[in-house]
Amino acid sequence: MTQATVAPGGTVAGRPQPQTTAEPGGGPFIRHAPDGRRAQWVQNVGASGFISPPTVSMPGYAKGYKLQTSMVLTGGATTPVPVADFPDTFYSLVQMKDAFGTQLLTGPGYNILREVNLYSGQFGLDLMRDPQNSPVQTVYKAHTTATSTVVFSRYLSFEFAKAYGVISGANAALLPVLQLNTAASTAMGTFTTITSAQETLDSDFYWLPSMPTDPPGLGTTCQWILQPSNPTIASAANQPVQLPRMGGYLTMLILELRGSTGLRQADSAWPTRPKIIIDGVPVIDTLYTTWEEDIAISTGIGAGSAYVNNNTSVTQTGTIPVPRPAGTIGINRKTSLSQRDFGLLDTGEIFLNTNPGTQLEIAGYPWGTQVSGPSTLNAIVGQVVPSGQLVQGLPEV
Repeated sequence: MTQATVAPGGTVAGRPQPQTTAEPGGGPFIRHAPDGRRAQWVQNVGASGFISPPTVSMPGYAKGYKLQTSMVLTGGATTPVPVADFPDTFYSLVQMKDAFGTQLLTGPGYNILREVNLYSGQFGLDLMRDPQNSPVQTVYKAHTTATSTVVFSRYLSFEFAKAYGVISGANAALLPVLQLNTAASTAMGTFTTITSAQETLDSDFYWLPSMPTDPPGLGTTCQWILQPSNPTIASAANQPVQLPRMGGYLTMLILELRGSTGLRQADSAWPTRPKIIIDGVPVIDTLYTTWEEDIAISTGIGAGSAYVNNNTSVTQTGTIPVPRPAGTIGINRKTSLSQRDFGLLDTGEIFLNTNPGTQLEIAGYPWGTQVSGPSTLNAIVGQVVPSGQLVQGLPEV
């Protein structure tokens, strides 16, 4: 009897098919390393606590940590009044370090979790530049003796351009360290008690690539550290204020004015015409209102604030989709591709190159009115410290 044969080219029944097709060799890192997310830890730490459980490894390169906080707040016998920086004041200090102890993010919760997210573009774009616009965010029902749950989500980003700035996460012995100090109930506002709180940390990462390739500039970090400037500022003072010494390439300079009581000042505390001076040379001399406009153009922060009804000449009304926190302003160096800041899409061509000897100053002749002065000018600066030469252009394409 002649044995039957099967025509070539068919698929044998039951043979499993690959879930994805293989990418051809070559090309950028992100072609071979898809996005991933995994759980890190869940903690239950309330007021005046310390949180620093070990992080866990992931099969790839960490690009950021997503922190979601759920607080149960109870009002007192008098109607509670939240503080201006609520709810980020829950964290009195945030410290993110790499495995070798290098400070990547250091400062109070409001500065690191709100201002850096808002101004850096490393969290989101458009309406989601401001983490307060997240669908996760819930509102504090500040009623007498009432209990409510406030949930808010924040991001601790390492990645400052697509796949650039990530940290190796597959080695369990070389992982970043996150330390969080929580504040007392009084830091949330008057007549408010933190009954309980839960903190959930997840990590975003790129999977280990299917081809032997590394992310661009591996070892490069973008560091955000709050540092006060000197000297302090009195009302109507005529003086320059020197920002802290830096080094590396600066992406965004966030500047905020706070009075002696720790509250952010009104915008009227800034000079009418501030000057930005680098190594003794005035590089920008502008109206403060034009500086506000520059930030609105590049980031959308503070844009679309109002409209005027010309028929009735009523007061300006409207909403600000992404409000600019009072007393804060930014110097944006992430507009290499356009007058628009595209977040992680930037070539780095106009990052401000500095060294430890570079002197940056903000001058006012005069400064405005400092309520509860003198005021301190705080600088929270995105400082890229490259491993080797800075990778410029678009390394992800």
